[in-house]
Amino acid sequence: MSVPGSGPQALPACDAHIHVLEAGFAPRGDWEGQTVPGGFGLDDYLRARRPFGTQRVVIVQSKVYGTDNGCLADALDRLGGAGRGIAVVDSGIPDSELRALDKAGVRGLRFSLWNAADSVVDVDMLEPLARRVADLGWHIQVHLMGEQIAGYADRLDRLPCPLVIDHMARLPLTGSMTGPAFDALQRLLDNGRTWVKLSGAYLNATDPETANRTGDYPEAARVARTLVADAPNRLVWGSDWPHLTELGRPPDDAALAAALRTWVPDLAVRDRILRQNPAELYGWDDAVQG
Repeated sequence: MSVPGSGPQALPACDAHIHVLEAGFAPRGDWEGQTVPGGFGLDDYLRARRPFGTQRVVIVQSKVYGTDNGCLADALDRLGGAGRGIAVVDSGIPDSELRALDKAGVRGLRFSLWNAADSVVDVDMLEPLARRVADLGWHIQVHLMGEQIAGYADRLDRLPCPLVIDHMARLPLTGSMTGPAFDALQRLLDNGRTWVKLSGAYLNATDPETANRTGDYPEAARVARTLVADAPNRLVWGSDWPHLTELGRPPDDAALAAALRTWVPDLAVRDRILRQNPAELYGWDDAVQG
């Protein structure tokens, strides 16, 4: 992914959303009898990321492992300073374990609540856990449908820490950037503590199979361009590798990288989204303040 530098000390570009699955780590209990898919490990990602042109990465805990963050911690250890993590925990986690995750490079907690059938956590855990991780400088990351964002907007707005919304907020695919979900997203962005991931283009497509085959994501482009115009300083980009929702219809990684260039044609803005914004959000020491 071609992005401009800002001199010899340019910040590394960051892929802010991937998942890592390693066969050496057992899946959660309700996966009993199933095996972890191959080809989705950290080494696989490091080979696959060439089209992205990124050097830093944020690993998001997969539902496959539930609240066992061992695979995540192992991957972060192998990445050294080039990695950050987003964990999944339940309310019973001791403070000592949160501190250990912080030391390992974790900078947030994820609540993937868009599909109740396989959710690992629930919405009532949001505020209690947010209060516990705020002092660590972490954020809360949510994967919700746009309608859910509208329904939970007050709860999300009063979180005592930053909020990160996955996959462009999965707004209704009506062709119009209006309505309760968009209004709620705008209100959250206006609070100055909310970030959005430009990721999951296929999750914002009326026909994901065709979109992945052609590399054309018009619905996602509409949302992305609106967000770039409204809040460029509160956006990060993620590939969503290895595209776990798309296993039967995988996208072309090069097409996903090209999509970002069309969404953000301004090189300086794209540089901000790929470099400065993630450095600030995920606490890399070389982030430029202001």
